[in-house]
Amino acid sequence: MPRRAQVLPPFMSTQVADARRFYLDATVVKGRAPVVVGAGWERSARDYRISRSDFRYFGLEFVAAGRGALRMRGRAHALSRGVVFAYGPGIPHEITTDSTNRLSKYFVDFAGPGAGTALKAAGVAPGTCHTVAAVEEVQAAFEHLIAAGRRGTTTAARIAALQGQILLLLVSEVRLPSGASDSRSRQTFLRCREFLERNFATVRTAEQAAAACRVTPAYFCRLFRRFARQPAYRFLMRLKMNQAAVLLERHALNVGETAEVLGLDPFHFSRAFKRVHGRPPIFFRTGGSPAGSALQRDDETS
Repeated sequence: MPRRAQVLPPFMSTQVADARRFYLDATVVKGRAPVVVGAGWERSARDYRISRSDFRYFGLEFVAAGRGALRMRGRAHALSRGVVFAYGPGIPHEITTDSTNRLSKYFVDFAGPGAGTALKAAGVAPGTCHTVAAVEEVQAAFEHLIAAGRRGTTTAARIAALQGQILLLLVSEVRLPSGASDSRSRQTFLRCREFLERNFATVRTAEQAAAACRVTPAYFCRLFRRFARQPAYRFLMRLKMNQAAVLLERHALNVGETAEVLGLDPFHFSRAFKRVHGRPPIFFRTGGSPAGSALQRDDETS
Protein backbone atom coordinates (compact mmCIF):
# COMPACT_ATOMS: atom_id res chain seq x y z
CA MET A 1 0.00 0.00 0.00
CA PRO A 2 1.16 3.64 -0.40
CA ARG A 3 2.92 4.84 2.74
CA ARG A 4 3.62 8.24 4.14
CA ALA A 5 7.31 8.89 3.66
CA GLN A 6 9.46 9.51 6.70
CA VAL A 7 11.72 12.03 4.93
CA LEU A 8 10.35 15.10 3.13
CA PRO A 9 10.81 14.52 -0.61
CA PRO A 10 13.08 16.98 -2.46
CA PHE A 11 10.27 18.44 -4.58
CA MET A 12 8.60 19.96 -1.49
CA SER A 13 9.78 23.43 -0.50
CA THR A 14 11.74 24.09 2.68
CA GLN A 15 11.40 27.88 2.41
CA VAL A 16 8.30 28.00 4.56
CA ALA A 17 7.47 29.51 7.95
CA ASP A 18 4.75 26.96 8.69
CA ALA A 19 3.26 23.97 6.90
CA ARG A 20 0.87 21.01 7.07
CA ARG A 21 1.76 18.45 4.41
CA PHE A 22 1.76 14.78 3.52
CA TYR A 23 3.54 12.62 0.99
CA LEU A 24 2.37 9.22 -0.27
CA ASP A 25 4.62 6.71 -1.96
CA ALA A 26 3.62 6.62 -5.62
CA THR A 27 6.00 3.96 -6.90
CA VAL A 28 3.00 1.89 -7.92
CA VAL A 29 0.38 3.69 -10.02
CA LYS A 30 -2.49 1.58 -11.29
CA GLY A 31 -5.06 2.49 -13.91
CA ARG A 32 -5.52 5.79 -15.68
CA ALA A 33 -7.19 7.70 -12.86
CA PRO A 34 -4.84 10.27 -11.30
CA VAL A 35 -3.50 9.56 -7.82
CA VAL A 36 -2.41 12.08 -5.20
CA VAL A 37 1.25 11.75 -4.24
CA GLY A 38 1.36 14.75 -1.94
CA ALA A 39 -0.58 17.80 -0.81
CA GLY A 40 -0.57 20.41 1.90
CA TRP A 41 -0.69 23.98 3.06
CA GLU A 42 2.30 26.31 3.35
CA ARG A 43 2.90 29.79 4.71
CA SER A 44 5.87 31.22 2.88
CA ALA A 45 9.03 32.44 4.52
CA ARG A 46 10.07 35.99 3.65
CA ASP A 47 12.70 34.71 1.21
CA TYR A 48 10.38 32.19 -0.46
CA ARG A 49 11.42 31.62 -4.06
CA ILE A 50 10.78 28.44 -6.01
CA SER A 51 12.44 28.15 -9.41
CA ARG A 52 12.01 24.89 -11.30
CA SER A 53 12.99 24.07 -14.85
CA ASP A 54 10.95 20.86 -14.66
CA PHE A 55 8.66 18.96 -12.30
CA ARG A 56 8.05 15.23 -12.19
CA TYR A 57 4.37 15.43 -11.18
CA PHE A 58 1.35 17.50 -12.18
CA GLY A 59 0.84 20.20 -9.56
CA LEU A 60 -2.11 22.43 -8.72
CA GLU A 61 -1.68 25.37 -6.32
CA PHE A 62 -4.27 27.65 -4.73
CA VAL A 63 -3.56 30.98 -3.02
CA ALA A 64 -5.55 31.40 0.20
CA ALA A 65 -3.98 34.68 1.35
CA GLY A 66 -1.09 37.04 0.74
CA ARG A 67 0.49 38.20 -2.48
CA GLY A 68 3.25 37.05 -4.76
CA ALA A 69 4.27 36.54 -8.35
CA LEU A 70 4.33 33.61 -10.74
CA ARG A 71 6.30 33.34 -13.95
CA MET A 72 5.40 30.39 -16.13
CA ARG A 73 5.98 29.73 -19.81
CA GLY A 74 7.38 33.23 -20.22
CA ARG A 75 4.27 34.93 -18.79
CA ALA A 76 4.01 36.84 -15.52
CA HIS A 77 0.99 36.43 -13.24
CA ALA A 78 0.11 38.27 -10.04
CA LEU A 79 -0.75 35.93 -7.16
CA SER A 80 -3.44 36.86 -4.66
CA ARG A 81 -6.33 35.24 -2.80
CA GLY A 82 -8.39 33.01 -5.10
CA VAL A 83 -5.74 32.38 -7.78
CA VAL A 84 -5.14 28.79 -8.94
CA PHE A 85 -2.41 27.63 -11.28
CA ALA A 86 -1.11 24.33 -12.60
CA TYR A 87 2.20 23.03 -13.87
CA GLY A 88 3.80 19.72 -14.72
CA PRO A 89 6.62 17.98 -16.59
CA GLY A 90 8.38 20.26 -19.04
CA ILE A 91 6.81 23.48 -17.68
CA PRO A 92 9.40 25.81 -16.09
CA HIS A 93 7.95 28.04 -13.37
CA GLU A 94 9.07 30.45 -10.69
CA ILE A 95 7.05 31.44 -7.59
CA THR A 96 7.97 34.30 -5.26
CA THR A 97 6.21 35.94 -2.33
CA ASP A 98 5.70 39.53 -1.26
CA SER A 99 7.89 39.76 1.85
CA THR A 100 5.44 42.08 3.63
CA ASN A 101 2.30 40.11 2.71
CA ARG A 102 3.54 36.53 2.50
CA LEU A 103 1.76 33.86 0.52
CA SER A 104 -0.43 31.31 2.27
CA LYS A 105 -1.24 28.62 -0.26
CA TYR A 106 -2.34 25.04 -0.79
CA PHE A 107 -0.93 22.54 -3.26
CA VAL A 108 -1.61 19.04 -4.53
CA ASP A 109 0.60 16.87 -6.73
CA PHE A 110 -0.94 14.26 -9.02
CA ALA A 111 0.68 11.27 -10.73
CA GLY A 112 -0.55 8.72 -13.25
CA PRO A 113 -1.11 8.71 -17.01
CA GLY A 114 -4.42 10.55 -16.61
CA ALA A 115 -3.18 13.37 -14.35
CA GLY A 116 -2.54 15.97 -17.03
CA THR A 117 -5.81 15.16 -18.77
CA ALA A 118 -7.71 15.51 -15.47
CA LEU A 119 -6.29 19.00 -14.89
CA LYS A 120 -7.16 20.03 -18.43
CA ALA A 121 -10.70 18.70 -18.02
CA ALA A 122 -11.05 20.81 -14.86
CA GLY A 123 -10.20 23.90 -16.89
CA VAL A 124 -6.75 24.34 -15.32
CA ALA A 125 -4.44 22.82 -17.90
CA PRO A 126 -0.78 22.65 -16.88
CA GLY A 127 0.88 25.97 -17.66
CA THR A 128 -2.23 28.09 -17.02
CA CYS A 129 -3.31 30.45 -14.24
CA HIS A 130 -6.91 31.29 -13.28
CA THR A 131 -9.09 32.74 -10.53
CA VAL A 132 -11.90 30.97 -8.69
CA ALA A 133 -15.08 32.52 -7.35
CA ALA A 134 -15.88 30.30 -4.36
CA VAL A 135 -12.63 30.75 -2.44
CA GLU A 136 -13.89 29.32 0.85
CA GLU A 137 -15.25 26.19 -0.83
CA VAL A 138 -11.97 25.49 -2.61
CA GLN A 139 -10.05 26.04 0.62
CA ALA A 140 -12.36 23.62 2.44
CA ALA A 141 -11.82 21.02 -0.31
CA PHE A 142 -8.06 21.29 0.17
CA GLU A 143 -8.48 20.88 3.92
CA HIS A 144 -10.50 17.68 3.37
CA LEU A 145 -7.73 16.43 1.08
CA ILE A 146 -5.03 17.13 3.68
CA ALA A 147 -7.06 15.36 6.37
CA ALA A 148 -7.45 12.33 4.10
CA GLY A 149 -3.77 12.08 3.26
CA ARG A 150 -2.66 12.42 6.87
CA ARG A 151 -4.88 9.61 8.14
CA GLY A 152 -2.05 7.11 8.18
CA THR A 153 -4.39 4.22 7.39
CA THR A 154 -4.36 1.56 4.67
CA THR A 155 -7.07 3.46 2.78
CA ALA A 156 -5.50 6.94 3.05
CA ALA A 157 -4.16 6.94 -0.52
CA ARG A 158 -7.49 5.84 -2.01
CA ILE A 159 -9.43 8.43 -0.01
CA ALA A 160 -6.92 11.13 -0.98
CA ALA A 161 -7.28 10.20 -4.66
CA LEU A 162 -11.07 10.55 -4.42
CA GLN A 163 -10.76 13.86 -2.56
CA GLY A 164 -8.40 15.01 -5.29
CA GLN A 165 -11.04 14.24 -7.92
CA ILE A 166 -13.65 16.13 -5.88
CA LEU A 167 -11.30 19.10 -5.68
CA LEU A 168 -10.82 19.14 -9.46
CA LEU A 169 -14.58 18.94 -10.03
CA LEU A 170 -15.11 21.87 -7.69
CA VAL A 171 -12.42 23.94 -9.38
CA SER A 172 -13.98 23.24 -12.77
CA GLU A 173 -17.30 24.52 -11.43
CA VAL A 174 -16.09 27.71 -9.75
CA ARG A 175 -13.28 28.73 -12.10
CA LEU A 176 -13.94 32.19 -13.51
CA PRO A 177 -14.37 32.45 -17.29
CA SER A 178 -11.05 32.80 -19.09
CA GLY A 179 -12.32 35.74 -21.10
CA ALA A 180 -12.95 37.63 -17.87
CA SER A 181 -9.42 37.24 -16.52
CA ASP A 182 -8.48 40.89 -17.08
CA SER A 183 -11.90 42.45 -17.44
CA ARG A 184 -13.07 45.42 -15.44
CA SER A 185 -16.16 43.55 -14.29
CA ARG A 186 -14.00 40.75 -12.82
CA GLN A 187 -11.88 43.27 -10.95
CA THR A 188 -15.01 44.94 -9.61
CA PHE A 189 -16.36 41.58 -8.47
CA LEU A 190 -13.13 40.73 -6.65
CA ARG A 191 -13.24 44.10 -4.92
CA CYS A 192 -16.87 43.56 -3.87
CA ARG A 193 -16.17 40.01 -2.71
CA GLU A 194 -13.22 41.17 -0.63
CA PHE A 195 -15.40 43.85 0.96
CA LEU A 196 -17.98 41.25 1.99
CA GLU A 197 -15.32 38.87 3.30
CA ARG A 198 -13.91 41.64 5.49
CA ASN A 199 -17.17 43.24 6.62
CA PHE A 200 -19.83 40.50 6.55
CA ALA A 201 -20.48 40.76 10.30
CA THR A 202 -21.72 44.35 10.05
CA VAL A 203 -23.28 44.30 6.57
CA ARG A 204 -27.02 43.57 6.71
CA THR A 205 -28.10 43.67 3.06
CA ALA A 206 -26.68 43.37 -0.42
CA GLU A 207 -27.90 46.91 -1.08
CA GLN A 208 -25.81 48.20 1.82
CA ALA A 209 -22.75 46.38 0.48
CA ALA A 210 -23.35 47.73 -3.04
CA ALA A 211 -23.46 51.29 -1.72
CA ALA A 212 -20.20 50.77 0.18
CA CYS A 213 -18.58 49.39 -2.99
CA ARG A 214 -19.95 52.31 -5.04
CA VAL A 215 -21.90 50.23 -7.53
CA THR A 216 -25.63 49.97 -8.10
CA PRO A 217 -27.51 47.15 -6.32
CA ALA A 218 -28.54 45.64 -9.66
CA TYR A 219 -24.95 45.54 -10.95
CA PHE A 220 -23.72 44.20 -7.59
CA CYS A 221 -26.17 41.30 -7.85
CA ARG A 222 -25.28 40.62 -11.50
CA LEU A 223 -21.61 40.39 -10.58
CA PHE A 224 -22.24 37.71 -7.96
CA ARG A 225 -24.56 35.72 -10.20
CA ARG A 226 -21.98 35.79 -12.99
CA PHE A 227 -18.76 35.15 -11.09
CA ALA A 228 -19.84 33.51 -7.81
CA ARG A 229 -22.75 31.67 -9.43
CA GLN A 230 -25.06 32.60 -6.57
CA PRO A 231 -27.05 35.63 -5.39
CA ALA A 232 -25.06 38.24 -3.48
CA TYR A 233 -27.29 37.93 -0.42
CA ARG A 234 -26.77 34.15 -0.30
CA PHE A 235 -23.01 34.69 -0.47
CA LEU A 236 -23.28 37.17 2.41
CA MET A 237 -25.40 34.82 4.52
CA ARG A 238 -22.97 31.92 4.01
CA LEU A 239 -20.16 34.08 5.34
CA LYS A 240 -22.27 35.01 8.36
CA MET A 241 -23.37 31.44 9.05
CA ASN A 242 -19.84 30.04 8.74
CA GLN A 243 -18.68 32.52 11.36
CA ALA A 244 -21.72 31.72 13.49
CA ALA A 245 -20.80 28.02 13.51
CA VAL A 246 -17.31 28.88 14.76
CA LEU A 247 -18.65 31.07 17.56
CA LEU A 248 -21.18 28.45 18.66
CA GLU A 249 -18.75 25.52 18.52
CA ARG A 250 -16.29 27.42 20.67
CA HIS A 251 -19.09 28.28 23.11
CA ALA A 252 -17.96 31.89 22.83
CA LEU A 253 -21.54 33.17 22.56
CA ASN A 254 -25.02 31.77 22.94
CA VAL A 255 -27.51 31.70 20.06
CA GLY A 256 -29.06 35.08 20.77
CA GLU A 257 -25.71 36.79 21.23
CA THR A 258 -24.36 35.24 18.02
CA ALA A 259 -27.35 36.52 16.07
CA GLU A 260 -26.84 40.01 17.50
CA VAL A 261 -23.13 40.05 16.59
CA LEU A 262 -24.01 39.17 13.00
CA GLY A 263 -26.74 41.79 12.77
CA LEU A 264 -29.72 39.40 12.55
CA ASP A 265 -32.81 38.88 14.61
CA PRO A 266 -32.79 35.47 16.37
CA PHE A 267 -35.67 34.03 14.33
CA HIS A 268 -34.14 34.97 10.97
CA PHE A 269 -30.73 33.81 12.20
CA SER A 270 -32.00 30.35 13.19
CA ARG A 271 -33.75 29.82 9.85
CA ALA A 272 -30.72 30.98 7.84
CA PHE A 273 -28.35 28.86 9.93
CA LYS A 274 -30.37 25.69 9.39
CA ARG A 275 -30.68 26.40 5.66
CA VAL A 276 -26.88 26.69 5.31
CA HIS A 277 -25.70 23.98 7.74
CA GLY A 278 -28.68 21.62 7.75
CA ARG A 279 -28.88 21.79 11.55
CA PRO A 280 -30.29 24.35 13.99
CA PRO A 281 -27.72 26.58 15.74
CA ILE A 282 -28.31 24.89 19.10
CA PHE A 283 -26.92 21.66 17.62
CA PHE A 284 -23.54 23.38 17.23
CA ARG A 285 -23.86 25.03 20.62
CA THR A 286 -24.31 21.68 22.39
CA GLY A 287 -21.87 19.73 20.23
CA GLY A 288 -24.72 17.65 18.79
CA SER A 289 -25.88 16.44 22.18
CA PRO A 290 -29.55 15.38 22.31
CA ALA A 291 -29.62 16.89 25.78
CA GLY A 292 -29.50 20.36 24.30
CA SER A 293 -33.18 21.21 24.74
CA ALA A 294 -32.70 22.79 28.14
CA LEU A 295 -29.71 24.72 26.87
CA GLN A 296 -31.76 25.90 23.91
CA ARG A 297 -34.41 27.35 26.20
CA ASP A 298 -31.72 29.12 28.21
CA ASP A 299 -30.07 30.53 25.08
CA GLU A 300 -33.26 31.72 23.51
CA THR A 301 -34.39 33.51 26.63
CA SER A 302 -31.01 35.06 27.48
